[in-house]
Amino acid sequence: MSKTTSIRVPAGVPARLEDGFGRIRRELKLPDAFPARVAEEAAWVARVPRPGGEDLTGLPFITVDPPGSMDLDQAFHLERLRGGYRVWYAIADVGAFVRPGGVIDAEARARGATVYLPGGNVPLHPPVLSEGAASLLPGAERPAVVWRIDLDGDGRTVGVDVLRALVRSRERLDYEYVQAAVETGTADGTIGLLAEIGGLRLALERDRGGVTLPTPEQQLVPSDGGYRLEYRLPLPAEAWNAQLSLLAGTAAAQLMLEAEIGVLRVLPAPRPADLDRVRRVALALEVPWPEGAAYGAVVHGLDAKLPRHAAFLHEARVLLRGAGYAAFDGTPPKLAEHAAVAAPYAHVTAPLRRLVDRYASEVCLAIAAGEPVPSDVRRALAELPELMAVSGRRAGAAERACVDLVEAYLLRDLIGQEFTAMVVDVHERGGGLVQLADPAVIARCDGDLPLGEHVTVRLIRAEPATREVRFALP
Repeated sequence: MSKTTSIRVPAGVPARLEDGFGRIRRELKLPDAFPARVAEEAAWVARVPRPGGEDLTGLPFITVDPPGSMDLDQAFHLERLRGGYRVWYAIADVGAFVRPGGVIDAEARARGATVYLPGGNVPLHPPVLSEGAASLLPGAERPAVVWRIDLDGDGRTVGVDVLRALVRSRERLDYEYVQAAVETGTADGTIGLLAEIGGLRLALERDRGGVTLPTPEQQLVPSDGGYRLEYRLPLPAEAWNAQLSLLAGTAAAQLMLEAEIGVLRVLPAPRPADLDRVRRVALALEVPWPEGAAYGAVVHGLDAKLPRHAAFLHEARVLLRGAGYAAFDGTPPKLAEHAAVAAPYAHVTAPLRRLVDRYASEVCLAIAAGEPVPSDVRRALAELPELMAVSGRRAGAAERACVDLVEAYLLRDLIGQEFTAMVVDVHERGGGLVQLADPAVIARCDGDLPLGEHVTVRLIRAEPATREVRFALP
């Protein structure tokens, strides 16, 4: 569950942080309000979307998202079949509102993805769409791209279809509610099947060598007019939910590979040198790595709350670097697999927040209907990998800068104080990274650091203007 730091930004001071967030937006050239032409077209298409296709409003879809979310990309309904399951997975049909080549599309191509900031998000689409007419909000009829995926009793895919439809979500739930329902035995229907199907899909992921690193998230949380930093371990319910997204993404990739057109999310296999390095770290930290076991099997049994395991998981992140997109129209790319998924995979489940998902969905819809991929979609495919790479770098830089700013701000008056920290990384040239439990800070530390051990560190720098925090051994 969440571990919350006790240090918060004092009331009356958040304006200084807001100034810092504004400076980050300017430094990274993040866009502000949507141009008038984009806003006007969005308001118009919000009232007159393209017809939704098949009527599936009778299916009791639900959404599961963080509390307060308004840009709801996904809704699902799960059924038990004789000898297996049926997954109905509805994705916001952004293509029902946004046409390739229009002004909304042009603006979305410039943005690439929604950037989430504590001082206000930078959305991919105007909120009248992303938080209104296109969002799968409960009680409202919405156009959707619906995946119908049949599974056998072990959770393996045995049938796939995708179509445009009209849906109506019944409830908006959050992960904590779902987790509590499962743990107390009160979950039934779709929620009960989410845990069942999610567990089967996780087992299949482990069997094929897939990996999800169970590392704590460091996040900024609004609190009493300011912000606090906290670590948060993902709940099992989030992993079950993610498996539905992966299920649709792998189904989409298979469709596109067979049709020899589309765009995949790819990740190369770890480099031998990086794998050897992580094996040495495992040996040094006494993390078991059985002979012949893939690193995915190793990390699945680890507990991020244990110091040595946390240090190993931090080091193992090097094995998951290098993800990108591969577009193709003809022969599929040589690298067509995502190493962490251990299968071909495509992004199709977050079109409100990610540009590539809308285009990939349009490709899949055409393939499933036996129709040619629309020419404007086909022409756009080759440009998507670079557009998404640029937006990914921008979003990552914004997130890091905001966390660095709040860390420096929270610690600015504590220079010279000592803290207990866990060493999660050691650099070859000396020093490394330490992770404090309270406040939730991960920062550079000077000195001869023992990887995976608890140490006492002294704060020697915390400068909000440069967003720098630094510790040293006493």
